[in-house]
Amino acid sequence: MAQDEQARDAVDEIAEAWRRELPGAPVESIGVITRIWRIAHLLENDRRATMQRLGMEVSTRSLLATLRRAGHPYVLAPSEIARRAGVSAGAVSQWVSRAERDGWVVRRRGAGADGRAVEVTLTDAGRERIDAVVGDLLEHEAELVAGLDEREVARLGNLLRRLMAGLEHRNDA
Repeated sequence: MAQDEQARDAVDEIAEAWRRELPGAPVESIGVITRIWRIAHLLENDRRATMQRLGMEVSTRSLLATLRRAGHPYVLAPSEIARRAGVSAGAVSQWVSRAERDGWVVRRRGAGADGRAVEVTLTDAGRERIDAVVGDLLEHEAELVAGLDEREVARLGNLLRRLMAGLEHRNDA
């Protein structure tokens, strides 16, 4: 069997059935979209289980990782956290409350003109914890794509980036 040829899967059967039942319908996207939906579900379940094993909620990882990636001094406004994490301001407020209770972040009034702006800062304990969790998570995620070589991983990443950009553009329009 050639390297690009794989055993047929359930998605191939779905596409074949629609091709048979709706001749002429554009079913080519099924191989991409349906697999992405199924992969997303598998990855979501895997992420939840992995984070549970690592002792951290998925949302806490998102918050701490967003602050850590911001670089020293690891401070962001809640609105910027929401933008970078792709969630609502309300979600960030809940995330921050839980992480603050656990000692991973502190919430402070910023130095804005009226002193009302809030900033969220990653604590030293939060930085140490997220560094350990992300290290373990990245090792695990490398195992998830281990069936692909470096070129395939890069190519797939580029193709998914293009697809995502097109979808984001459609949603922004």
